[in-house]
Amino acid sequence: MGAEPWYGAIEAGGTKWRVAVGRSPDLAAETTVLTTDPDPTISACVDFIRSSGYPISGVGIASFGPLDLVPTSGTFGFITATPKPGWSNTDVKGLIEAGLGVPAIIDVDVGGAALGEWMWGAGRGMDSLVYVTVGTGFGGAHLQEGRTLHENGHPEMGHITVEREAGDSFAGSCPFHGACLEGMAAGPALLARWGRPGPELRDRQEVWDLEARYLAQALRTFTYMLAPQRIILGGGVMQQPGLLQMVRGRLVERLAGYGNAPDNLDEFIVEPELGQDAGLIGAIAMARRRFEGL
Repeated sequence: MGAEPWYGAIEAGGTKWRVAVGRSPDLAAETTVLTTDPDPTISACVDFIRSSGYPISGVGIASFGPLDLVPTSGTFGFITATPKPGWSNTDVKGLIEAGLGVPAIIDVDVGGAALGEWMWGAGRGMDSLVYVTVGTGFGGAHLQEGRTLHENGHPEMGHITVEREAGDSFAGSCPFHGACLEGMAAGPALLARWGRPGPELRDRQEVWDLEARYLAQALRTFTYMLAPQRIILGGGVMQQPGLLQMVRGRLVERLAGYGNAPDNLDEFIVEPELGQDAGLIGAIAMARRRFEGL
């Protein structure tokens, strides 16, 4: 197995946990665990890593949230108040460290994906990037020189306010804010507004035109506030053919030529090179950066 250190990787999601062992984008072992209650879910992940036969030196955890990411907090590494039944106040980091006997580093799932893309994907060579995932929820992370920026908790980019687009009377699906960005543009919003999930709406042009307009609103905000070199758009909703190009076009309209608008949106707004594996591979990147200083 070689002398170089191996790491466990966990991408913890609301419906499934992906688990792997590796030290690069080429994973040595991988499995999927369905999300049930905390104890059996975490135990299954620990058992898989322990039985893999690889002597891991640490674990990277890219998890759904909200998370307590304040190192001085008594609940550092916990999932806090989440709508996922049974998971509020779960010590994810502590339970995994205790089960495996090695240290762990934890970040939100989109933060892990951002770091993976920065180290091995579409963010290589970038000093500043934003990674956005549009799926069951809407998450975003800002990476500056290889470090996700969160001091007092972590950013909740999906819960910013958006303007209601003309002709859209949908109330919004967010249980906290109603018509915030997540409530208007994430997967559950598509289902609630149109009565069918995204994959069953592929031929409805009006669906994706409206989606592109809300996403462009968000990207204008991120562009002006953070001035990243690149924005990476991932997640299940972005699998809709042509949506990425539609978002670019709508963003041009939203920027209206003001400020340091990028000249080439094909290079500014891109899809993840690591695809749907960005979060899992990002967990390996998290561990290597934390424990090897890469």
